[in-house]
Amino acid sequence: MCGICGIASTNGSAVTDRVAEMSGTLVHRGPDSFGEFSDGDVALAARRLSIIDLETGDQPIANEDGTVHVVQNGEIYNYRELRRELERAGHHFRTHGDTEVLIHLYEEHGDGFAERLRGMFAVAIWDARRRRLVLARDRFGIKPLYYRAVDSELAFASELRALPRGEIDLDALEAFLAFNAIPAPLTIFREVRKLPAGHLLEWKNGRVDIRRFARPAPNPEVRDDEEAELVEELRSRLRDSVRAHLVSDVPVGVLLSGGVDSAFLAALAAEESSEPLRTFSIGFEERSFDELADARLVAERYGTQHRELVLRPDAALLLPALAEAFDEPFADSSALPTYLVSQLAAGDVKVALSGEGGDELFGGYYTYSADLLAARVGGLARIAAPIVERLPTSTSKASFDYKAKRFVRAAHLPPLERHHGWKEIFSPDLRRELTGRQSSFDPVDLLRARYEETEGAEEIARLQDVDLGVYLVDDLLVKTDRASMAHSLEARVPYLDTVVTNLALALPTKHKIRGFSKKVLLRKAAAPLLPREIVQGKKRGFSIPAAAWLRGDLEPFARETLSADVLRRQGFFRPEVVARLLDEHIAGREDRSRQLWGLLAFTLWHERHVERAPQGASRPEVLVER
Repeated sequence: MCGICGIASTNGSAVTDRVAEMSGTLVHRGPDSFGEFSDGDVALAARRLSIIDLETGDQPIANEDGTVHVVQNGEIYNYRELRRELERAGHHFRTHGDTEVLIHLYEEHGDGFAERLRGMFAVAIWDARRRRLVLARDRFGIKPLYYRAVDSELAFASELRALPRGEIDLDALEAFLAFNAIPAPLTIFREVRKLPAGHLLEWKNGRVDIRRFARPAPNPEVRDDEEAELVEELRSRLRDSVRAHLVSDVPVGVLLSGGVDSAFLAALAAEESSEPLRTFSIGFEERSFDELADARLVAERYGTQHRELVLRPDAALLLPALAEAFDEPFADSSALPTYLVSQLAAGDVKVALSGEGGDELFGGYYTYSADLLAARVGGLARIAAPIVERLPTSTSKASFDYKAKRFVRAAHLPPLERHHGWKEIFSPDLRRELTGRQSSFDPVDLLRARYEETEGAEEIARLQDVDLGVYLVDDLLVKTDRASMAHSLEARVPYLDTVVTNLALALPTKHKIRGFSKKVLLRKAAAPLLPREIVQGKKRGFSIPAAAWLRGDLEPFARETLSADVLRRQGFFRPEVVARLLDEHIAGREDRSRQLWGLLAFTLWHERHVERAPQGASRPEVLVER
């Protein structure tokens, strides 16, 4: 695991010193060692978190004659098989880790090297003979990769903070308000973009070409095997994945939420480990959010070395640190406990398994049940809407009133728009009111583009695919990467392994969602290994009681952070609208916690990354259209 960066230029600018400065901003991603390489107007750098091949694995790594160099952020789980194949083809290795495999695989297969990889990666390869730079990002978007292509120069990095800044992208802000995160290829800055998952970028002679090399999608050949056979196959495939993800020369743990996804990983990892597994959990004083008791059931069953932390509403002290860790606005409130559980784990291990991907692949969200229900009774929802809208607002987790109101507001819409409606943060009307901006950009078009690619598949599979390609990539995986790497912890995600996904993407809806039962096949596969309370329990995750906190101890912090003076200074949101949202939430008239958390996240991010831009960094111009 590393932080990587580099520059390739044809404009005669000095690049070596600039890349060294970029590398310095990524030290948290790789505190163990660093390396640099330059070739005229091209330079690469890597900050290394040593996980595999501790002695000879420093980067950049070159081929035998020094004409190809590579830097990598990630882990390649099939590197041993690839190495044996490449050695038979005549390639010679000087190291024992996975990074050198990338060079020889590129020599053997060209840009097809990326298709052969099983793992999580962001890779940069400089081919001096052809004077070309190739960037690649894994098919699921587990590892981040940003780039800026301006004036015949390409700069890239693992995090946005390492790249030159420019103007705020108001379309990206629009997307942030809709999703609470910024989806690829957008970033908060106009001149910087994310390389989408499963894509290659080639830079040559100052020109950039981007193409897709992998696209996980619902398999048109749906598996109709007997359920018992699929249960056994899933358990076997996930065990195979966990075994591969445990390969490390340093200790590995599990981030344990108490739900079936992470508990299943912990059970398999404990059975595969030769010594007691380390597990880590976060809890809350609010009972509807606290899952420590469930996590302890798993820890006790498998005799893990278990550590836990109870998070209290003094989290206001941590929000500025969270804004610093995320280099663009990010408002998934579960980032806070993920940040803290990563800090807890980093005290004991360098690697931790996490359960991201289980919900998108196996049908774990209430929204999928709502999609099925709305297809049958969507028209009746409007009749019930006046009654449902009068339900009192609760602060408990996944409360009935919250889900019911979301349902009646979106049930009548077409499938994709309805699915987005269950999760939408700021509606288009509220966005216009908040910003005063009349935008022609519709963030939902990014979802529509993904949705249109799967025409002909089962409807739920298409909606899962949208979540897999957008919500998972640009929200959940961003959260896990930044929160863990802020503490120099490598997070691995065994569900997002082709060994597992190839089966999941071929499952019919009946093996995922049946009425209000979710993750049907996954729960049956996990049942022999876990306590009944976990297998039959509600959806878990590192959710926080944001609604209650914002009506309690967090209210003064929210009012100060979102004060009229601050908002006028930053110039993005109308103070009177923000004040109204706060008042509605505090008075209990409406649950505005997700909107308010988003406004807090943006405001704190702007304060730390724009108003207090690092010395020497180009300061963004703030553009606000009225």
